[in-house]
Amino acid sequence: MTTRRRMLGLLAACVADRAFAQGVSSRGVKPQPRGKPSGRPFHARLTDVAAQAGLTQPVVYGGVDTKSYIIEVVGCGVAFLDYDNDGWLDLLVLNGTRLEGAPPGATNRLYRNNRDGTFSDVTQKAGLTRTGWASAVTVGDYDNDGFDDLFVTYYGHNVLYHNNGDGTFTDVTEKAGLRQEAVRYASGCTWVDYDRDGRLDLFVAYYLDTTLEKLPKPGENADCRWKGVPVNCGPRGLPTGFVQLLRNNGDGTFTDVSRKAGVAAAAGSYPMTTVAADYDNDGWPDIYVACDSTPSWLFRNQQDGTFRQEGLERGVALSEDGLEQAGMGVAVGDYDLDGNLDIFKTHFSDDTSVLYRNDGKGYFNDVTIRAGLGVETRYIGWGAGMVDLDNDGLPDLFVVTGSVYPEVERTLPAYPFRTPRLVFRNLGDGRFEELIDEAGPGVAAPHPSRGCAFGDFDNDGDVDVVVMNMNEPPSLLRNDVTGGGHWLKVLLVGVKSNRSAIGARVLARYGGRTQAQEVSAQSSFYSANDRRLHFGLGPATSAELTIAWPSGATERIGSVAADHLVVIREGAGIVRKQGFGGQTAKE
Repeated sequence: MTTRRRMLGLLAACVADRAFAQGVSSRGVKPQPRGKPSGRPFHARLTDVAAQAGLTQPVVYGGVDTKSYIIEVVGCGVAFLDYDNDGWLDLLVLNGTRLEGAPPGATNRLYRNNRDGTFSDVTQKAGLTRTGWASAVTVGDYDNDGFDDLFVTYYGHNVLYHNNGDGTFTDVTEKAGLRQEAVRYASGCTWVDYDRDGRLDLFVAYYLDTTLEKLPKPGENADCRWKGVPVNCGPRGLPTGFVQLLRNNGDGTFTDVSRKAGVAAAAGSYPMTTVAADYDNDGWPDIYVACDSTPSWLFRNQQDGTFRQEGLERGVALSEDGLEQAGMGVAVGDYDLDGNLDIFKTHFSDDTSVLYRNDGKGYFNDVTIRAGLGVETRYIGWGAGMVDLDNDGLPDLFVVTGSVYPEVERTLPAYPFRTPRLVFRNLGDGRFEELIDEAGPGVAAPHPSRGCAFGDFDNDGDVDVVVMNMNEPPSLLRNDVTGGGHWLKVLLVGVKSNRSAIGARVLARYGGRTQAQEVSAQSSFYSANDRRLHFGLGPATSAELTIAWPSGATERIGSVAADHLVVIREGAGIVRKQGFGGQTAKE
C-alpha cells in the first residue's frame, strides 16, 4: 500500500509540475449539482455583534480600491485568548498598513472581555502597539509560567511578546535570539513541542523569498493578469518560500534547528497556514502546511528530533485528480467521528475546498465530492473551522471568503470583492449541506475576509467566531443555539507536558459516538482558536474522556456531566468544574 501511494505521489507531482508550468491560477472546476435540501432545521444562528461589542476600529490592510502588490492582499489573522486568566476570552486583532505608510490608529489591537458582551481596547496598556504588515499569530505559554505568550509574524520582522502576568506584554524578540536582520515575508507560525521535552518550540513559515522592492507591477507579465484584468502579481512567478524550526532552550532563548531537523530541505512551494497535530496517531506531533498554488507539505515527526516531508505520499499535497490547489486556510477535526484527525483546506475561486479523510495511519483520501462539498466554487476561501456550531454532536465546517482583486469587480461583476461566509452542516453520514442564509445574517453578509478564530466569548455553551475583514472593522459572530443540544468544554493544563497542553489529544465518547480533538496553537488562516476544546454532545447528557498528553501519559475520566467546562490538570484529573450559569464546583 505504501509503495502504491508513493507511485501515485510521484505521478501527481509530475502532473502538478506540468500544471505549474502552464501558469494555471485555479483548476477551473465546475460546481457539482446540488442535491435536494435535507429539510432539517439548523439550530445555530450567527449574528454580527461587533459594533455593539465595541469592535469598531477597521483593520487597515493595503489599498482599498486597488492592490498593487501581493503583500497588500493576503491579510492577517486573529486570536481568541485568555491573556489574563479570568476565564473569559479576549481578542487579538492583527493589523496591516499601507504602501504610503500607516494611517493613525493602524496597530494590532488587544481587546479585553468585559464579561457583558462588550470589549475594552487595552492595546496601549498591554504594550502591543506596533504597525506594519502583520501576518499570523500563535498563542502559547513558551516559558510555562501560566500565562499565554504571543508570537506574531510579519512582512518585515517577527516579534515574540512575553506575557508578564499583570496585563502587559514585553517584546523579548532579541533577548530570545529570534531577531532577524533581513526583511522577510513570514506567513504561518505555530507553537509545537516537537521533541516532547515539555517546552514549546516554534515553527515558522515564509510565504515568499523576496522583498517589496523586487516585486513586479500589475500587468507586467502573464502572472500579473487575472481573467484579462491587470492585477497584483503572484504568487506564481515569484521566488518560493521556506520554513524554519526553532528549538526552545528552556532559558528563554531559541536555537534554529531547521537543517538538523530536516525541515529546511522542503522547497518549491508557497507555505501559508501551519497546523501541528498528531496526524498518524503515533503520539508525536506532525506539522501540516497549506501551500498556495503549489503542493502542500506534511512534515512527519520521526521521533528523533527530525521530520520527513511526506505530503505526496500521505495524500495531502494535491487534489484527488493530482493537481495543485491554492491552499490558504486549514481546519483540523474529526468530521466522521472515527477518532482520527481529518484535514479541511480552503482554496481559490473556480475550485473547491478539499476535505481529506484520515485512515487512522496518517494516510488521507480526498473525499471532497462524495462529502457534498463540490457544490461551491464561487469564492476564494481563507479562514476555516471544523466545529460543532449547533451542538448536535457532529462537527460542521465554517469558511470565510473574500476576493484578492478589488479591480476585477468593476469589469467582471460576477467576481465581487466582498463575499459571504459559508457553513457546511454535517449530516452525519459523511456528507455536508451548504447553508448561507439559513445560518444567520452574520454568515450571509458579504465582506473581504481573511483570518477567523473560534471560541465561546460569552460563555454560553456554543462556538462563536471572530473574523478579520480587509479595511473594515472585524466581525464578531455571536452564535445563538436552540434545539436543546448539550455540550462539554475541556481546558487542559500540562504539568510534565507543556503548560498550554498544546498537542494534547482528547477522545470524547458520548451517545455511542467518539470524537477526537487536539489542542493546537494555530489553525484556520493565520489565527489561533480558544484552547478550551468544545464538544457538542447532541442529546447525550454526559461524556467519557480519554486524554493523551504530549508527555506520553494517558488519562481516562468517566461520565463527565454535560453543559460544563471542566479543567483537567495532567495527572490530577478534573480540578475545576464550571456550570452553564457560571456556577463553580471544586472536584
